[in-house]
Amino acid sequence: MDIKDTLLRTLSDLKVIFPDATSTTWHQHSNGGGWVQNTSFVASAAFVGPEALVSGNARVCGNARVTGNAWVSGNAWAYDNAKVSGNAVICGVATVSGDALVFGNAHVSGNAWVAGKAWVGGDAVVCGKARVYGNACVSDNALVCGVAWVSGDAVVSGSAMVSGSAEITE
Repeated sequence: MDIKDTLLRTLSDLKVIFPDATSTTWHQHSNGGGWVQNTSFVASAAFVGPEALVSGNARVCGNARVTGNAWVSGNAWAYDNAKVSGNAVICGVATVSGDALVFGNAHVSGNAWVAGKAWVGGDAVVCGKARVYGNACVSDNALVCGVAWVSGDAVVSGSAMVSGSAEITE
């Protein structure tokens, strides 16, 4: 079942996605009420909204916010003032930091990172060892993968694909 199809208000709701979830393996974060697996870490100043999840060995630090149906999982990190919202997923060992925003149905995975004031939205995917930073924007159905970099004020949108060792900057 897709996370966006389930309201996560109770442990029973969480068990729809994680059948082995118990009150000894998960807790609700004090700042927002979202579910956090006990193997994860969420700072007290960070916010995890009531429908959001933090699982695996993920870390949400500083003033980072995870809202909507967003999910931070695996060994991923969200920190500083980063915002992960909507149905966005941050997984693998991906990092979202600074004032970066990942929203909509966007996915950031692998060893990718989104930093600075960059944003990734829509159905965009940033994966592999890709980097999106500065004021760069990746949106719509765009894909940034490999060891590609998108920086400065660059915009990658539509069905564009930036891959390999490409560097897009503005």
